[in-house]
Amino acid sequence: MTLNFAHRGSMTEAPENTIPAFQKALEHGAQAIELDVQLTKDDELVVCHDHHFRRYNKNVKGKIRSFTLEEIKQIDVGSKKGEEFAGISLPTLEEVLNLCPSEIMLNVEIKNIPVIYEGIEDILIHTLDRHHRLDNVIISSFDHVALKKVQEINPEIPLGMLFYYRILNPWDYAKNSGLNINSIHPNQIYTDQTFVEECKKLGYKVYPYTVNGQKQYEKLLDYGVDGVFSNWPDIFGT
Repeated sequence: MTLNFAHRGSMTEAPENTIPAFQKALEHGAQAIELDVQLTKDDELVVCHDHHFRRYNKNVKGKIRSFTLEEIKQIDVGSKKGEEFAGISLPTLEEVLNLCPSEIMLNVEIKNIPVIYEGIEDILIHTLDRHHRLDNVIISSFDHVALKKVQEINPEIPLGMLFYYRILNPWDYAKNSGLNINSIHPNQIYTDQTFVEECKKLGYKVYPYTVNGQKQYEKLLDYGVDGVFSNWPDIFGT
């Protein structure tokens, strides 16, 4: 069964990684959603891709880590996308968990580069556990040390190993990492038949990102990928 993830929600229709974006993804019938988490100054988990607000609001200076949750909730991240989103703020992970039914697969990416959030793994797992969401989740990261920490805290949680650059035999790297990797998440640019076949030989699922064209999507399906991360409802809603 192919499992396609709504990348940061339906980010073509609403401000990415916000409640409206996730609501629209659900309305399109998405069975899986990808989101990014970071820590505030007071160690609360908020959902945001970048370590700053420039993508949403160029008037706000400073990194996510520089603001408390209370301060972040006063920052408008919606107006740039349209007047109907004016006043929207970044959601907490708890808000997203409350929104998404338990049958929706969640891919929670730890955004640990270039800012290193000490202790984010423990806070994340505790939050997921409190909401009874440890059974239908993948925790992924480009920071493979963070994945190691997740495994040390709870070895039962499925891990997604993200790769941006091409490296030699990433499937062997994953095998030799000592991590119980569930899935490999490569950049779709270099995902080919050999890549998928080698990963599958070792039992890894393959979810390339970010696939926004139907032709490329169909090509990847022919390669045997298990699903993709996509910004487009025509793909993630299937």
